[in-house]
Amino acid sequence: MKVGIIQSSYIPWRGYFDFIDEVDLFVFLEDVQYTKRSWRTRNRIKTREGLRWLTVPVHATYGTTLIQEVRVDNSRNWTRQHAHALEESYAKAAHFREYANEFLVRLNSGFEKLSDLNISLTHWVMQQLDIRTPTMISHELAPRGRGTDRLLDILGKLNADCYVSGPSAKNYLEERKFREKGIRLEYKSYDYPDYPQLWGGFSSNVTILDLLFNVGPDSRRFLKSRSPNEVAIP
Repeated sequence: MKVGIIQSSYIPWRGYFDFIDEVDLFVFLEDVQYTKRSWRTRNRIKTREGLRWLTVPVHATYGTTLIQEVRVDNSRNWTRQHAHALEESYAKAAHFREYANEFLVRLNSGFEKLSDLNISLTHWVMQQLDIRTPTMISHELAPRGRGTDRLLDILGKLNADCYVSGPSAKNYLEERKFREKGIRLEYKSYDYPDYPQLWGGFSSNVTILDLLFNVGPDSRRFLKSRSPNEVAIP
């Protein structure tokens, strides 16, 4: 079984969903430390003036709070701000009305925890893209250890024989341990074609909503990487 394990993110880019679509089981890694100014709380949209951040305000203590413990600061009217920004930037997109209302209903569901918000929105996007990969949350497996050992503990409990990782993990994964456990290790390839997009030259590192609003039901045609994964441990 091929497994992927990544922290949840706020309406992430298309590579995140290509990753989920590629594995047999996807695990949200939520029982690890929260880091400030990360994809956990923010993502970018493309506007007339260029790229713009949409950020979820949270209550968290850096270095001690786990992702699954981070609380959304709902004292601020952030959902209205995000809705206004999306309307302003994508109202002219071909498929905005097709998706916007349903997305905003879910966004305004009163989530108290960041993890619940991110995972719920991720599941909604998966439905729109017809991605049927089952998902789990890491705490359901009560993982032990740190770093590579923690990942291997999760993989062992799932009887996984292949692990797909993001390419940035090359800097810290202990690859020899995957060989010792007999688990294949692949680094995900992120190589995507451009798609029709508003506001000038193409920008790739934006939320998946940009793809849905601009391309609609044809989004899957632009979802899959054109290059194979790098195999580190066969």
